[in-house]
Amino acid sequence: LHVRSRRQRQMCIRDRSKASDYLLLSLPTSCGSGDALTSWLESNVNGGSVELHRISFPPFKVGTLDSLVQQSEELAKLDSQLHASVGKVLETIESLINNGNGQGSISSSALKLKVDGMNPEEYFERFQWAQSRFRLDKSIEDLIKIVSNEGLQLDSDLRSQFQSYNNAKSNLVACQRKQNGDLSVKSLHDVVSREDFVLGSEHLKTILLAVPTTLQSQFLSTYESAAPFVVPRSAKEIASDAEFVLYAVTIFRKYETQFIHAARENKWIPREFQYSDEIIEKLKNEYNIASVEESRLKNDLIRLSKEAFSEISLCWVHIKLLRTFVESVLRYGLPPTFYCYILKVETKALDRAMQDCIERFGYLGGNAFAKDSKGKVIKDNSLHEYASLVDTEYEPFVIYKVHIY
Repeated sequence: LHVRSRRQRQMCIRDRSKASDYLLLSLPTSCGSGDALTSWLESNVNGGSVELHRISFPPFKVGTLDSLVQQSEELAKLDSQLHASVGKVLETIESLINNGNGQGSISSSALKLKVDGMNPEEYFERFQWAQSRFRLDKSIEDLIKIVSNEGLQLDSDLRSQFQSYNNAKSNLVACQRKQNGDLSVKSLHDVVSREDFVLGSEHLKTILLAVPTTLQSQFLSTYESAAPFVVPRSAKEIASDAEFVLYAVTIFRKYETQFIHAARENKWIPREFQYSDEIIEKLKNEYNIASVEESRLKNDLIRLSKEAFSEISLCWVHIKLLRTFVESVLRYGLPPTFYCYILKVETKALDRAMQDCIERFGYLGGNAFAKDSKGKVIKDNSLHEYASLVDTEYEPFVIYKVHIY
C-alpha cells in the first residue's frame, strides 16, 4: 500500500483531532492510468482535502462467476457481522473501564488499542494481506471461511467470558448489599454471636426476625401468641439500625412453619440463619472471595477484549478488502487489473467526497445512472438485473463507506 508524499505533508498540517472516515474505492483500468486517477482523486475529491492510499491485492485464486456471486453475498454479511463485533468489543472495554459511571464513550485511540501493533486507522491505511496466516494457496472460498471463523470464534469466546464476569460482578454486588444493607438484608455473621442461639436442642430453635422499628411495640406485645409453643419472654434484641430491630425468638421446632407464616403476616422479616463456626467463617470470607474473583475476571476480560479487538478488527479488514476484490472482479472482469484506493476525509465531508466520485465516474453504471438537465448524476430506480446480484446499495462502481470504530 502506497502513500503519496504530497498527502503525507498535508497530513502533518491537518488537525488530527478531527473525526475522519474512509471511502474504499476501486476503479477499472479503463478509467485511465493509475497516476492520472491518483492525481484526479487528490485534487478533486472534497475540494482536494483528502488523504489518499493505494492498495495492491495479492494474487488470489479466483473461482467461477457463480462462486463469486455467492461469495459476494456471504462477504457482505460477514463484513457487517464482524464490524458489529468490533463495536461490541469496544463497548465491553468501555464499560469495564468506565465501570458504569456514565462518563461516555472512549475512542480506541484513548484506550490505546492496537491492531497488529498499529493503531486501527494506521493498520487499515497500510493494509497488507497477512499471507503467513491466510495463505494464498487457498481458494477465496476457503479464505473466507478461515478469516471469518477466526473472528467469529473470538467474538463467541469474549461473549462467554463477559457472561462469567457479569455473574461474578452480580455476586459481588450481592455481597456488598449484605455488607452495607439494613438488618433485613445484610449478612449477620458480624452481628450475632453464639450466645444469641439455643444450640444442640432437639426440640427448641432460635428464629431471627428483622422487625420494623415502627412495629417494635406491636411485636413485643404479640409475638408470644403468634404461634403455639413460643417460649415466653424469649425475644432478645440483638442489634438495631434506622429501619429495623433484630430480635432472636425461641420456639418449638414443631411450630416453626406456623410462626414464620405469622411473622410474615405481621410484616416481621424472618432472617434464615443457622449458627455454626463454619458458616460464620465462610460468611466472613464471602466478600473477600467475591471481590478477588470479580477483580480477576475483570482483568482477564480486559486482556481478552484488547486481544479480541485486535484480532477481530484484523479479520474484519481482511474480509472488507476481500469483499472489495470480489466485487471488483464481478464488476470489471478478469484479469483483476483494477485500481483500489483508500480515501480518508473528515466524517462530515464523507457524503460530499462520495458524490464527487460518483459525479466523475458515474458513467460506469451505464443506464443505471443517468444525468439530469443540470448534468448531475441521478440513480435510476429500475436498476438492471445485475445490481441485485452484487450489492443492495448499488453504485456505478465499487465504493464503500468505512467507519473504523
